[in-house]
Amino acid sequence: MLYFDTIKTMNNRKIILVDDVPPEANAMLQALYSRSPRSVTEHLEQVREKGAEKFMANYYVGYGHKSIGDCGTTSIFVENVSMLVAKAVQDWPLYSGQEASTRYLDMAAQEVLNPLESDNGKKIQDAWMEFYRRAIDELVPALKVRFPIEENQKEALYEKAIKARAFDIARGFLPAGVTTYAAWHTNLRQAHDHLKEMHHHPLAEVREVAGMIRDELKTKYSSSFLHKEYPTEEEYVEKSMQEFAYFDDASITNFSYTPRLDLSGLAKHKTLLTERPTKAELHNRFREYGDIIFSFPLDFGSYRDLQRQRSAIQEMPLLTTRHGFHPWYMEQLTPELRKDAEVLIAEQKKKIEALETSDEIKQYYIAMGHMVTVRMSCSLPSAVYIAELRSSDTVHPTLRIEAQRMGDAIIASVPDIAMHHDKSPGTWNIKRGAQDIVRKE
Repeated sequence: MLYFDTIKTMNNRKIILVDDVPPEANAMLQALYSRSPRSVTEHLEQVREKGAEKFMANYYVGYGHKSIGDCGTTSIFVENVSMLVAKAVQDWPLYSGQEASTRYLDMAAQEVLNPLESDNGKKIQDAWMEFYRRAIDELVPALKVRFPIEENQKEALYEKAIKARAFDIARGFLPAGVTTYAAWHTNLRQAHDHLKEMHHHPLAEVREVAGMIRDELKTKYSSSFLHKEYPTEEEYVEKSMQEFAYFDDASITNFSYTPRLDLSGLAKHKTLLTERPTKAELHNRFREYGDIIFSFPLDFGSYRDLQRQRSAIQEMPLLTTRHGFHPWYMEQLTPELRKDAEVLIAEQKKKIEALETSDEIKQYYIAMGHMVTVRMSCSLPSAVYIAELRSSDTVHPTLRIEAQRMGDAIIASVPDIAMHHDKSPGTWNIKRGAQDIVRKE
């Protein structure tokens, strides 16, 4: 049964919501507006009478413009893949989706992928996971001493907040090969275009996952995945991925920024810049006036959060041991844990360096508290949004401080701009315990 709502006004204006038509047929219903000045309700009757497949057979193959694929969407759930695959799936300007959060979930029981299938590789990963489990067990009681429950605080909320704080710290010791879950909601055109790049990714796991997704999409949406492959195009994509798949810049050792803004153009809208209230976003037309390049070192764990800011153009950083381990994680450990962590990190670095494989594969064996080099290009609306969102006191502390610096950089770059980023020092916040999804009883 097809379901749609129609709102009709006195002047014959209609608003029609269509909710349960398959993606390809839904895309064609929209495309038919360009060839038929009739109401979509008439085309819906054809879908009802003939079924979506026969309806598509009449139209879709003969009109294969990419814009039609933009109009049909699907949800792809990718499970039991490494953190590196999740990042590759999300490395797309129009990515929409969610991922399992290491800040709220205990990852101790997750499988860890060892692409080398070597004993040395497994020993490295086992050592990280053993410390991760131990850290959580010892941090929870230590955090309760450090942040005792206050009067009138709900115990259940407090317990969740304490556990979340322990995860925040311990996640720095998770190897990037640990498996996770990621959801990707995409239109059919973007799926095809992104999978084309993933097919040429340097990691075999990414290529395999891309192939699995593409095969499933071809089976389910046969009319949408009839694209021809051209050797010269594939060769060019291969070369592009060799240059852009990963980024590493040893010169990035501190926070820096480079404004490339048209200040005279921005001055025409001074009132909108100076009188913007809290929670209001800059109009997207401000993108016309240039961008700001931000560069800074950040631990890979927090980069995973930052990367989902789709409004920014970001490089995908290569995870190595070359840039050190973020000091915040060490500072949060108990003295005994910190002492053992220092020894562990030094030993693990030597063992990882001794692995006879590429830097790309070594990522599976490196803990996410290690720092990567971040470079991102943000339009002014993007920079303002990220700085204000990620400076909230519930954001992971290692990312929060960079967002605060972004906010300060925007103030220094744009005269009289109103900024509302949270510049308060990091504090214990029980609100973390409320940021959950629970089943209603």
